[in-house]
Amino acid sequence: MSVATAHSMGTSLAEPDWPRLDAAEVHDAVARWGLPGAEAHVIWHSPRPLSAAAIIELGGRRLFIKRHHRSVRSAEELREEHRFIGHLLTHGAAVSAVLRTCDGATAVERGEWTYEIQGVGAGTDLYRDAVSWSPFASSAHAFAAGVALAALHVSARGYDAPDRSAILLVSNDRVIRSAEPLAVIEGLLALRPALADYFRGRNWQSEIDAALAPFHARYLELRPQLEPLWTHNDWHASNLLWTDASHAATVRTVLDFGLSDRTTAVYDLATAIERNTIPWLDIHEGGAGAADLVRVSALLRGYHHTRPLGEHERTALLAILPLVHVGYALTEIDYFHGTTRSSANADLAYQAFLLGHCAWFGTAQGRALLDHVRRELQELP
Repeated sequence: MSVATAHSMGTSLAEPDWPRLDAAEVHDAVARWGLPGAEAHVIWHSPRPLSAAAIIELGGRRLFIKRHHRSVRSAEELREEHRFIGHLLTHGAAVSAVLRTCDGATAVERGEWTYEIQGVGAGTDLYRDAVSWSPFASSAHAFAAGVALAALHVSARGYDAPDRSAILLVSNDRVIRSAEPLAVIEGLLALRPALADYFRGRNWQSEIDAALAPFHARYLELRPQLEPLWTHNDWHASNLLWTDASHAATVRTVLDFGLSDRTTAVYDLATAIERNTIPWLDIHEGGAGAADLVRVSALLRGYHHTRPLGEHERTALLAILPLVHVGYALTEIDYFHGTTRSSANADLAYQAFLLGHCAWFGTAQGRALLDHVRRELQELP
Protein backbone atom coordinates (compact mmCIF):
# COMPACT_ATOMS: atom_id res chain seq x y z
CA MET A 1 0.00 0.00 0.00
CA SER A 2 1.25 3.48 -0.80
CA VAL A 3 2.46 5.49 2.17
CA ALA A 4 0.04 8.24 1.06
CA THR A 5 -3.09 6.17 1.66
CA ALA A 6 -4.91 4.67 4.63
CA HIS A 7 -8.03 2.65 5.28
CA SER A 8 -11.28 4.53 4.81
CA MET A 9 -14.65 3.97 6.48
CA GLY A 10 -15.47 1.57 3.66
CA THR A 11 -13.56 -0.94 1.55
CA SER A 12 -11.49 1.57 -0.43
CA LEU A 13 -8.27 3.41 0.43
CA ALA A 14 -8.27 7.12 1.23
CA GLU A 15 -6.03 9.99 2.22
CA PRO A 16 -5.12 9.59 5.91
CA ASP A 17 -6.76 11.89 8.46
CA TRP A 18 -3.41 12.54 10.10
CA PRO A 19 0.15 12.91 8.75
CA ARG A 20 2.31 9.83 9.08
CA LEU A 21 5.02 9.61 11.68
CA ASP A 22 8.32 10.59 10.09
CA ALA A 23 11.83 9.71 11.25
CA ALA A 24 12.54 13.05 12.95
CA GLU A 25 9.30 12.94 14.91
CA VAL A 26 9.89 9.35 15.97
CA HIS A 27 13.42 10.19 17.11
CA ASP A 28 12.14 13.09 19.21
CA ALA A 29 9.29 11.10 20.75
CA VAL A 30 11.41 8.07 21.58
CA ALA A 31 14.02 10.29 23.27
CA ARG A 32 11.32 11.42 25.69
CA TRP A 33 11.19 7.86 26.94
CA GLY A 34 14.91 7.99 27.63
CA LEU A 35 15.68 5.80 24.63
CA PRO A 36 18.29 6.52 21.93
CA GLY A 37 15.91 8.11 19.46
CA ALA A 38 18.48 8.55 16.70
CA GLU A 39 18.80 4.77 16.50
CA ALA A 40 15.06 4.20 15.93
CA HIS A 41 14.03 3.04 12.46
CA VAL A 42 10.43 2.99 11.24
CA ILE A 43 9.72 -0.38 9.64
CA TRP A 44 5.93 -0.22 9.22
CA HIS A 45 3.18 2.41 9.18
CA SER A 46 -0.30 1.47 10.35
CA PRO A 47 -3.04 1.99 7.75
CA ARG A 48 -5.67 2.67 10.45
CA PRO A 49 -7.33 6.04 9.86
CA LEU A 50 -8.10 7.52 13.32
CA SER A 51 -4.52 8.10 14.52
CA ALA A 52 -0.96 7.73 13.27
CA ALA A 53 1.05 4.70 14.39
CA ALA A 54 4.14 2.78 13.40
CA ILE A 55 6.37 -0.10 14.41
CA ILE A 56 9.95 0.93 15.03
CA GLU A 57 13.11 -1.09 15.49
CA LEU A 58 15.42 0.08 18.25
CA GLY A 59 18.31 -1.64 19.99
CA GLY A 60 17.36 -5.09 18.76
CA ARG A 61 13.70 -4.89 19.74
CA ARG A 62 10.53 -3.68 18.12
CA LEU A 63 8.20 -1.11 19.65
CA PHE A 64 4.81 0.30 18.68
CA ILE A 65 4.48 4.09 18.76
CA LYS A 66 1.16 5.84 18.37
CA ARG A 67 0.36 9.54 18.00
CA HIS A 68 -3.05 11.04 18.74
CA HIS A 69 -4.30 14.56 18.24
CA ARG A 70 -4.76 16.12 21.68
CA SER A 71 -8.36 17.01 20.85
CA VAL A 72 -9.00 13.26 20.59
CA ARG A 73 -6.78 11.96 23.43
CA SER A 74 -5.04 13.89 26.16
CA ALA A 75 -2.26 12.22 28.12
CA GLU A 76 -4.59 11.63 31.07
CA GLU A 77 -7.27 10.12 28.83
CA LEU A 78 -4.64 7.72 27.46
CA ARG A 79 -3.55 6.84 30.98
CA GLU A 80 -7.10 5.66 31.71
CA GLU A 81 -6.67 2.82 29.24
CA HIS A 82 -3.04 2.28 30.23
CA ARG A 83 -4.06 1.66 33.84
CA PHE A 84 -6.55 -0.93 32.59
CA ILE A 85 -3.86 -2.60 30.49
CA GLY A 86 -1.62 -2.67 33.57
CA HIS A 87 -4.31 -4.46 35.56
CA LEU A 88 -4.78 -6.99 32.77
CA LEU A 89 -1.03 -7.67 32.61
CA THR A 90 -0.80 -8.36 36.31
CA HIS A 91 -3.75 -10.73 36.04
CA GLY A 92 -2.36 -12.88 33.27
CA ALA A 93 -3.92 -11.34 30.16
CA ALA A 94 -2.10 -11.55 26.83
CA VAL A 95 -1.58 -7.82 26.27
CA SER A 96 1.43 -5.65 25.42
CA ALA A 97 3.21 -3.69 28.13
CA VAL A 98 3.04 0.10 27.99
CA LEU A 99 6.43 1.79 28.28
CA ARG A 100 7.05 4.46 30.92
CA THR A 101 9.21 7.54 30.70
CA CYS A 102 11.96 8.17 33.25
CA ASP A 103 9.44 10.01 35.46
CA GLY A 104 6.87 7.20 35.21
CA ALA A 105 4.51 8.68 32.62
CA THR A 106 2.91 6.38 30.05
CA ALA A 107 1.83 9.20 27.70
CA VAL A 108 3.55 12.40 26.65
CA GLU A 109 2.06 15.58 25.19
CA ARG A 110 4.06 17.73 22.79
CA GLY A 111 2.41 20.57 20.93
CA GLU A 112 -0.88 19.43 19.44
CA TRP A 113 0.00 15.73 19.80
CA THR A 114 -0.09 13.00 22.45
CA TYR A 115 2.26 10.01 22.18
CA GLU A 116 2.37 6.50 23.64
CA ILE A 117 4.78 3.59 23.16
CA GLN A 118 4.09 -0.10 23.76
CA GLY A 119 5.95 -3.30 23.20
CA VAL A 120 5.11 -5.29 20.09
CA GLY A 121 3.16 -8.30 21.27
CA ALA A 122 3.87 -11.93 20.56
CA GLY A 123 2.19 -13.51 17.57
CA THR A 124 1.58 -12.88 13.88
CA ASP A 125 -0.56 -10.04 12.56
CA LEU A 126 -2.55 -12.16 10.13
CA TYR A 127 -5.09 -9.37 9.53
CA ARG A 128 -2.59 -6.51 9.19
CA ASP A 129 -3.96 -5.32 5.86
CA ALA A 130 -7.61 -6.12 6.57
CA VAL A 131 -9.96 -3.18 7.02
CA SER A 132 -11.87 -2.95 10.29
CA TRP A 133 -15.00 -5.10 10.42
CA SER A 134 -13.49 -7.63 8.04
CA PRO A 135 -14.74 -11.14 8.92
CA PHE A 136 -12.77 -13.91 10.57
CA ALA A 137 -10.83 -15.94 8.04
CA SER A 138 -12.14 -19.19 9.53
CA SER A 139 -14.39 -20.68 12.19
CA ALA A 140 -11.25 -21.72 14.04
CA HIS A 141 -10.28 -18.05 14.32
CA ALA A 142 -13.79 -17.17 15.51
CA PHE A 143 -13.63 -19.86 18.22
CA ALA A 144 -10.15 -18.74 19.31
CA ALA A 145 -11.30 -15.12 19.46
CA GLY A 146 -14.18 -16.16 21.69
CA VAL A 147 -11.80 -18.03 24.00
CA ALA A 148 -9.48 -15.01 24.20
CA LEU A 149 -12.31 -12.55 24.87
CA ALA A 150 -13.59 -14.67 27.73
CA ALA A 151 -10.08 -14.95 29.17
CA LEU A 152 -9.72 -11.17 29.00
CA HIS A 153 -12.97 -10.75 30.92
CA VAL A 154 -11.74 -13.09 33.63
CA SER A 155 -8.54 -11.02 33.92
CA ALA A 156 -10.54 -7.77 34.02
CA ARG A 157 -12.49 -8.77 37.13
CA GLY A 158 -11.63 -6.61 40.09
CA TYR A 159 -10.68 -3.52 38.10
CA ASP A 160 -13.03 -0.97 39.62
CA ALA A 161 -12.08 2.32 37.94
CA PRO A 162 -15.02 4.61 37.13
CA ASP A 163 -16.33 5.35 33.65
CA ARG A 164 -13.79 6.93 31.30
CA SER A 165 -13.59 10.69 31.07
CA ALA A 166 -12.69 10.49 27.36
CA ILE A 167 -15.60 11.34 25.09
CA LEU A 168 -14.34 11.00 21.52
CA LEU A 169 -13.93 7.53 19.97
CA VAL A 170 -14.80 5.44 23.01
CA SER A 171 -17.48 2.76 23.19
CA ASN A 172 -19.94 2.33 26.04
CA ASP A 173 -23.61 1.84 26.87
CA ARG A 174 -24.23 5.11 28.74
CA VAL A 175 -26.96 6.14 26.30
CA ILE A 176 -28.79 2.84 26.03
CA ARG A 177 -28.60 1.94 29.74
CA SER A 178 -30.58 5.07 30.56
CA ALA A 179 -34.35 5.12 30.82
CA GLU A 180 -34.16 8.46 28.95
CA PRO A 181 -31.59 7.97 26.17
CA LEU A 182 -32.59 11.16 24.36
CA ALA A 183 -32.00 13.13 27.56
CA VAL A 184 -28.51 11.62 27.80
CA ILE A 185 -27.81 12.69 24.23
CA GLU A 186 -29.12 16.18 25.03
CA GLY A 187 -26.59 16.29 27.86
CA LEU A 188 -23.84 15.31 25.42
CA LEU A 189 -24.84 18.13 23.09
CA ALA A 190 -24.31 20.62 25.90
CA LEU A 191 -20.74 19.34 26.30
CA ARG A 192 -19.88 18.65 22.66
CA PRO A 193 -20.44 21.67 20.41
CA ALA A 194 -19.52 19.78 17.24
CA LEU A 195 -22.13 17.11 17.92
CA ALA A 196 -24.69 19.81 18.72
CA ASP A 197 -23.85 21.57 15.46
CA TYR A 198 -24.28 18.36 13.47
CA PHE A 199 -27.72 17.69 14.97
CA ARG A 200 -28.88 21.30 14.59
CA GLY A 201 -31.82 21.41 12.18
CA ARG A 202 -32.16 17.62 12.07
CA ASN A 203 -35.12 15.67 13.39
CA TRP A 204 -32.68 13.51 15.37
CA GLN A 205 -34.91 12.99 18.42
CA SER A 206 -37.64 11.19 16.51
CA GLU A 207 -35.17 9.34 14.26
CA ILE A 208 -33.08 7.99 17.15
CA ASP A 209 -36.15 7.25 19.24
CA ALA A 210 -37.60 5.22 16.36
CA ALA A 211 -34.31 3.34 15.92
CA LEU A 212 -34.04 2.40 19.60
CA ALA A 213 -37.73 1.80 20.33
CA PRO A 214 -38.05 -1.83 19.13
CA PHE A 215 -35.22 -3.00 21.40
CA HIS A 216 -34.52 -0.52 24.20
CA ALA A 217 -37.17 -1.43 26.77
CA ARG A 218 -36.03 -5.05 26.89
CA TYR A 219 -32.39 -4.14 27.37
CA LEU A 220 -33.29 -1.55 30.00
CA GLU A 221 -35.11 -4.23 31.97
CA LEU A 222 -32.09 -6.55 31.96
CA ARG A 223 -29.17 -4.11 32.30
CA PRO A 224 -29.30 -3.56 36.12
CA GLN A 225 -28.58 -7.25 36.73
CA LEU A 226 -25.40 -7.28 34.66
CA GLU A 227 -22.09 -6.96 36.52
CA PRO A 228 -20.12 -3.81 35.56
CA LEU A 229 -16.80 -4.66 33.92
CA TRP A 230 -14.08 -2.77 32.10
CA THR A 231 -14.04 -4.18 28.58
CA HIS A 232 -12.17 -3.91 25.27
CA ASN A 233 -15.09 -2.76 23.09
CA ASP A 234 -13.31 -3.06 19.74
CA TRP A 235 -12.92 -6.83 19.47
CA HIS A 236 -12.24 -7.65 15.86
CA ALA A 237 -9.77 -9.91 14.11
CA SER A 238 -7.29 -7.16 13.20
CA ASN A 239 -6.89 -6.18 16.86
CA LEU A 240 -5.52 -9.62 17.67
CA LEU A 241 -2.15 -11.27 17.05
CA TRP A 242 -2.25 -14.96 16.22
CA THR A 243 -0.23 -18.12 16.11
CA ASP A 244 1.28 -18.71 12.70
CA ALA A 245 -1.29 -19.72 10.08
CA SER A 246 0.26 -23.17 9.83
CA HIS A 247 -0.59 -23.95 13.47
CA ALA A 248 -3.86 -24.38 15.34
CA ALA A 249 -5.57 -21.01 15.74
CA THR A 250 -4.77 -19.27 19.02
CA VAL A 251 -4.78 -15.61 19.99
CA ARG A 252 -1.32 -14.65 21.28
CA THR A 253 -1.82 -10.93 22.04
CA VAL A 254 -4.74 -8.52 22.32
CA LEU A 255 -4.16 -5.05 20.84
CA ASP A 256 -5.68 -1.57 20.92
CA PHE A 257 -7.65 -0.63 24.02
CA GLY A 258 -8.52 2.79 22.64
CA LEU A 259 -12.29 2.19 22.86
CA SER A 260 -12.21 0.50 26.26
CA ASP A 261 -14.53 1.65 29.03
CA ARG A 262 -16.61 0.39 31.92
CA THR A 263 -19.51 -1.60 30.43
CA THR A 264 -20.36 -5.31 30.84
CA ALA A 265 -19.10 -8.63 29.51
CA VAL A 266 -22.27 -8.95 27.44
CA TYR A 267 -21.63 -5.57 25.82
CA ASP A 268 -18.16 -6.68 24.75
CA LEU A 269 -19.38 -10.03 23.43
CA ALA A 270 -22.18 -8.36 21.47
CA THR A 271 -19.61 -5.97 19.99
CA ALA A 272 -17.48 -8.93 18.93
CA ILE A 273 -20.44 -10.55 17.16
CA GLU A 274 -21.39 -7.27 15.50
CA ARG A 275 -17.86 -6.37 14.40
CA ASN A 276 -16.84 -9.74 12.98
CA THR A 277 -19.85 -11.62 11.62
CA ILE A 278 -22.12 -9.03 9.99
CA PRO A 279 -20.90 -7.75 6.57
CA TRP A 280 -21.40 -4.08 7.39
CA LEU A 281 -19.04 -2.82 4.73
CA ASP A 282 -20.98 -4.67 2.04
CA ILE A 283 -24.29 -3.56 3.53
CA HIS A 284 -23.19 0.09 3.63
CA GLU A 285 -22.24 -0.13 -0.03
CA GLY A 286 -25.53 -1.73 -1.06
CA GLY A 287 -24.54 -5.40 -0.99
CA ALA A 288 -26.07 -8.49 0.59
CA GLY A 289 -26.62 -8.42 4.33
CA ALA A 290 -26.58 -11.95 5.71
CA ALA A 291 -24.50 -12.60 8.84
CA ASP A 292 -22.02 -15.49 8.94
CA LEU A 293 -23.96 -17.78 11.28
CA VAL A 294 -21.27 -20.47 11.34
CA ARG A 295 -18.74 -18.02 12.74
CA VAL A 296 -21.31 -16.62 15.17
CA SER A 297 -21.68 -20.11 16.61
CA ALA A 298 -17.93 -20.61 16.80
CA LEU A 299 -17.38 -17.29 18.58
CA LEU A 300 -20.12 -18.01 21.13
CA ARG A 301 -18.89 -21.55 21.78
CA GLY A 302 -15.32 -20.38 22.25
CA TYR A 303 -16.44 -17.74 24.73
CA HIS A 304 -18.75 -20.05 26.68
CA HIS A 305 -16.07 -22.76 26.78
CA THR A 306 -13.84 -20.42 28.81
CA ARG A 307 -16.34 -18.26 30.71
CA PRO A 308 -19.79 -19.87 30.79
CA LEU A 309 -22.64 -17.46 30.14
CA GLY A 310 -25.36 -17.36 32.78
CA GLU A 311 -29.02 -17.42 31.83
CA HIS A 312 -29.46 -13.72 32.46
CA GLU A 313 -26.43 -12.88 30.32
CA ARG A 314 -27.78 -15.00 27.49
CA THR A 315 -31.06 -13.09 27.51
CA ALA A 316 -29.29 -9.73 27.76
CA LEU A 317 -26.98 -10.58 24.85
CA LEU A 318 -29.98 -10.89 22.54
CA ALA A 319 -31.41 -7.64 23.84
CA ILE A 320 -28.26 -5.58 23.37
CA LEU A 321 -27.11 -6.84 19.96
CA PRO A 322 -29.22 -4.35 17.94
CA LEU A 323 -28.15 -1.45 20.18
CA VAL A 324 -24.48 -2.09 20.86
CA HIS A 325 -23.13 0.36 18.28
CA VAL A 326 -25.23 3.38 19.30
CA GLY A 327 -22.80 4.92 21.79
CA TYR A 328 -19.74 4.61 19.60
CA ALA A 329 -21.58 5.95 16.55
CA LEU A 330 -22.36 9.16 18.44
CA THR A 331 -18.66 9.67 19.19
CA GLU A 332 -17.82 9.01 15.53
CA ILE A 333 -20.26 11.72 14.42
CA ASP A 334 -18.61 14.11 16.86
CA TYR A 335 -15.12 13.19 15.64
CA PHE A 336 -15.87 13.38 11.92
CA HIS A 337 -17.90 16.57 12.10
CA GLY A 338 -15.80 18.45 14.63
CA THR A 339 -12.26 17.11 14.29
CA THR A 340 -11.62 15.89 10.74
CA ARG A 341 -14.44 17.99 9.24
CA SER A 342 -15.66 15.16 7.01
CA SER A 343 -19.36 15.66 6.36
CA ALA A 344 -19.50 12.43 4.34
CA ASN A 345 -18.10 10.34 7.21
CA ALA A 346 -20.28 12.11 9.78
CA ASP A 347 -23.37 11.33 7.67
CA LEU A 348 -22.18 7.73 7.32
CA ALA A 349 -21.80 7.43 11.09
CA TYR A 350 -25.29 8.79 11.69
CA GLN A 351 -27.32 7.28 8.88
CA ALA A 352 -25.54 3.95 8.35
CA PHE A 353 -23.89 3.25 11.70
CA LEU A 354 -26.29 4.63 14.31
CA LEU A 355 -29.67 4.43 12.60
CA GLY A 356 -28.74 1.79 10.02
CA HIS A 357 -27.32 -0.82 12.36
CA CYS A 358 -30.43 -0.72 14.53
CA ALA A 359 -32.69 -0.86 11.48
CA TRP A 360 -30.82 -3.87 10.04
CA PHE A 361 -31.91 -6.01 12.98
CA GLY A 362 -35.49 -5.47 11.89
CA THR A 363 -34.78 -6.92 8.44
CA ALA A 364 -35.10 -10.58 7.54
CA GLN A 365 -31.31 -10.99 7.77
CA GLY A 366 -31.19 -9.27 11.15
CA ARG A 367 -34.02 -11.37 12.56
CA ALA A 368 -32.30 -14.48 11.23
CA LEU A 369 -29.16 -13.58 13.19
CA LEU A 370 -31.12 -12.96 16.40
CA ASP A 371 -33.00 -16.25 15.96
CA HIS A 372 -29.73 -18.07 15.38
CA VAL A 373 -28.10 -16.55 18.46
CA ARG A 374 -31.17 -17.46 20.49
CA ARG A 375 -31.02 -21.09 19.39
CA GLU A 376 -27.26 -21.26 19.90
CA LEU A 377 -27.54 -19.88 23.44
CA GLN A 378 -30.29 -22.35 24.26
CA GLU A 379 -28.07 -25.22 23.15
CA LEU A 380 -25.03 -24.17 25.20
CA PRO A 381 -24.55 -26.39 28.27
